[in-house]
Amino acid sequence: MNKDQVKGTAEKVKGKVNEAVGRATDDPAKELKGDLQQEVGQTRNDVGNAKEAAKDAGKH
Repeated sequence: MNKDQVKGTAEKVKGKVNEAVGRATDDPAKELKGDLQQEVGQTRNDVGNAKEAAKDAGKH
């Protein structure tokens, strides 16, 4: 697991929390922020996965 995967996962978790808080408090802006954080986190996680795959392919 590389730093992009870790940071991506952390960002997704923060996004889920913000989304849940936004729903619970009826705050659409907070909910949207959470959705966006989750997307950013997923993208960063995908970059990390691609790096890992490239590294693994280089070993073979």
